Amino acid sequence: MNDTYDKAGFQAVFERSFTWMNGFLRNVRRFADKAAIIDPIAGKRWTYAQLNHDCNRLANALQARGVGPGDVVLYQLYNSPQFVLCYLAPQKLGAINSPTNFNLSAGETARLLERDCPKAYIYDCDVADMAQKALTLSTFRPEIILAVDYRGKRPALPAGHVFFEDFLQSAADTEPEVTCCPNLYDEVTRFGTSGTTGTPKGVPCNNVNEVLSAHDAIMHFPLTPSDVTMNMTPWFHRGGLHAGGPTPTLYAGASLVVMRMFGAKACFDAVQSCGVTFLIGVPSALEKLAARQEKHPVDLSCLHGIVTMGSPLERESCIRYQKLLTPRIFNGYGTTETFWNSFLRPEDLPAMAGSAGRSCTDDEVRIVRLTDAGSASPEDTVPADGKTPGEIILQASCKSALCYTQNPALTAERYHDGWFYTHDVGTWDAQHFITVCGRRDDMIVCMGENIYPAQLEEILCRHPKVADCMVAGVPDASRGQSVAAYIIPADASLTAQELGAWCARCDDLSAYKCPRYYRFVDTLPYNATGKKQHVLLQTQAEDDLQAGLLLRP
Repeated sequence: MNDTYDKAGFQAVFERSFTWMNGFLRNVRRFADKAAIIDPIAGKRWTYAQLNHDCNRLANALQARGVGPGDVVLYQLYNSPQFVLCYLAPQKLGAINSPTNFNLSAGETARLLERDCPKAYIYDCDVADMAQKALTLSTFRPEIILAVDYRGKRPALPAGHVFFEDFLQSAADTEPEVTCCPNLYDEVTRFGTSGTTGTPKGVPCNNVNEVLSAHDAIMHFPLTPSDVTMNMTPWFHRGGLHAGGPTPTLYAGASLVVMRMFGAKACFDAVQSCGVTFLIGVPSALEKLAARQEKHPVDLSCLHGIVTMGSPLERESCIRYQKLLTPRIFNGYGTTETFWNSFLRPEDLPAMAGSAGRSCTDDEVRIVRLTDAGSASPEDTVPADGKTPGEIILQASCKSALCYTQNPALTAERYHDGWFYTHDVGTWDAQHFITVCGRRDDMIVCMGENIYPAQLEEILCRHPKVADCMVAGVPDASRGQSVAAYIIPADASLTAQELGAWCARCDDLSAYKCPRYYRFVDTLPYNATGKKQHVLLQTQAEDDLQAGLLLRP
């Protein structure tokens, strides 16, 4: 077929110009004197012009040390202005910014350093012990190692480590000179999502993904330059960065409030002092906000809405939050790989509370037949009757690069013909409202973090007094889920306290993954082929928790 018009001009401009950074720079010109970042703890704010100047200083300093196109800048930072700079500056150089979970253990971080070989590694001084140990464990050492001293305590640093502010001290605040030509297909951001081995899987995002993820949040809130957002979750998550975090907020020309760590009182103080219009967080955070509002009510009339994600929003809770916090509650469902893909809007609630909503505007969500091996075709859907379970699959190519970093086997397993197979089990009804029922791979979600049983079970089984073990998630009002470990002891003297100390000492185990409960048993649920039946164990664990049979270490 012959083209009906000459597409060369559009293609050349589109492929070079459709970048997130170009959107940010437009706002620097349009809203130079408008607040871009507000840090209520530090009592500071940055205008768009000031933020761009500091971004240029970091970019120029990195460039002077050899950071360029395709290099990785990996950072483990709490929500902070420095986090935003680490997100922005590499994009100006054609490098890849990689926000990384600061809750990882030293061993997990070391393996990540070895996999991604970052040119620069930036850590928060509040996780200095972990970061410095990771560097000693890793066989790869980044050329640039920076420490963000948010609290201004100036702790002693190992040789070769430099304070973030000192690194920027003499750098120019002008736009860096670059010879590379940006392309909309270039990887600009690399997320990590928990893997069965404990090493996060690399999830790349290109310019198209960044821009259209920003568009998605802007469209669904909706978000305008007059808005003020505060994402209460860690920004290193995709839901933190892309759902009302730096990516959509700065692309829309709105203002971003920094919440370093969640606290209900601090949250309400920031809402009132900064005029926050959108809060973003997980349902467990909303529960804490509602509890505080009952005891110490404050004026929340500035809010345009609260967006939740990470877990379902139950009907009674939803009604309570609508009454106490704001009538405009939203809930998004998605994955690190694809951002959010279904959405519950205020008009859907409370009637459809408990569901994950319907597909986002540019996405498609389907429920396909569960198979014993392989994956069902996207056309092999289960009945839309609200009760037949199947696997949730997503088509969100505008927000996904459709692959993992350096992992072709996993890419082939999870991506098929533009569809992402989530391994979540769910149902859908005649109106295509999705309800998430569980996981095919028995993942536990604690405080928004993914925990895979296989990694934790392997570490527990290393203990010389453990013959076998299984773990399951149990309900936790503040965490979503906590880990319960079921142990067949090899030595009757084994205690929960011993196992708690064992896990706490393990360099390969993040603190949030450590079991909160233990129970010693004679048998564990296996099927006829020798596979662990985590679903059965989870049911037992929930019953045991209610009966008070689980032990705290």
